Amino acid sequence: MSSITLAAGESRRATAGPMIIIGVLFFIFGFVTWLNGPLTIFVKLAFNLDDVSAFLIPVAFYISYFVLALPAATVLKRTGMKKGMALGLFAMAVGAVLFGQFINMRNYHGALVGLFVIGAGLSLLQTASNPYISILGPIDSAAQRVALMGICNKGAGALAPYVFGALVLSGIGDFEQKVKAAPTPAAAEALLNSFAARVYWPYMAMAALLVVLGLWVLRSALPELKPAGANSETDRAHAAGSLFAFPHLWLGVLCLFLYVGAEVMAGDAIGIYGQALGLPLEATKHFTSYTMFAMLFGYLVGLLLIPRYISQQSYLAVSAVLGVLFTLGAYLTHGNISVGFVAALGFANAMMWPAIFPLAIRGLGRYTELGSALLVMGIAGGAIIPQLFAHLKQHADFQLVFAALMAPCYLYILFYGLRGYRVGHHAG
Repeated sequence: MSSITLAAGESRRATAGPMIIIGVLFFIFGFVTWLNGPLTIFVKLAFNLDDVSAFLIPVAFYISYFVLALPAATVLKRTGMKKGMALGLFAMAVGAVLFGQFINMRNYHGALVGLFVIGAGLSLLQTASNPYISILGPIDSAAQRVALMGICNKGAGALAPYVFGALVLSGIGDFEQKVKAAPTPAAAEALLNSFAARVYWPYMAMAALLVVLGLWVLRSALPELKPAGANSETDRAHAAGSLFAFPHLWLGVLCLFLYVGAEVMAGDAIGIYGQALGLPLEATKHFTSYTMFAMLFGYLVGLLLIPRYISQQSYLAVSAVLGVLFTLGAYLTHGNISVGFVAALGFANAMMWPAIFPLAIRGLGRYTELGSALLVMGIAGGAIIPQLFAHLKQHADFQLVFAALMAPCYLYILFYGLRGYRVGHHAG
């Protein structure tokens, strides 16, 4: 056996342990993130909200990334990635306690604060874990490693609506009718209080699990990586006076903003989309899982093809074209077929984050942590684009609004996969 083969085997063994730990973290924040779809349906019933108010759930959750990603990068420089990930888990535990407590008190604004705190913990986790997994091996195969993490993430996302549905949303098919048929306002309020209380203990259990995981990460053998040393292609990263010397990063931030907005529309908004088509609540509460299953299939296909048969940037372009086609399919059809096209967007979306993130941070060197934080800020697209959908669909056909928001997102992603990721690289 050659020394090269031995070195490759040792390298794989060295990265296996850290990848398992990071995979567990991706599973956890996938589970928490993709609860937002069924949560939007839950609060709409529990607090008798319109769609605009219900869509404050993803707003509160995703806007925290925009507010706290840069502070998270500062924290990580002081704590290191390992302690920073543990701190993120502890912050998520605090947010879970707040959310469960305020929901139990029927205080919607307080519950949104709890979601914001959960998002704050996740922003710290994302700012650390995404560049960590990207630079754990060669940057050219980063999409493959991130795809493995995506399988953990979206596997949890597919599971989350079913767990939440069994614990919280069971028997909601005629809940609205029961509330309307209540003999007195006090009786209706008692029904709503009882329904809202269903979420309390699941979130307390989640908080306890997050604390245990945080302690596990602290005591684990997860090695510290230095992004500056692992991600510097040329002297350009050392000579650059600021991040403005890397236009491919800034174009990547916008790309990630639009991608996350499209991903949340396909995952979290699909339940509201199905209700607008007249489909029953008992069915729509599981629609997020359909998108997650499509994403899982997309990750498996990506793992098989990247980078052996197709580069991560070329696959990104192909995925964007599929996004446009599935969006048009959703607009031109109705009922379950239209919902099927929205769920199929999960397949198109699957390999976008794994491709965009490493392409955008490539060659940043000592600016890798800060560039990663800027990219994580782009996750705020998950707050803005669904909220635009909720507002605009009050004034126009919701399928037209959906297509008008989604198609431009995918067209820009297509540009980034074909050209945007290369802008400025000649300066090296």
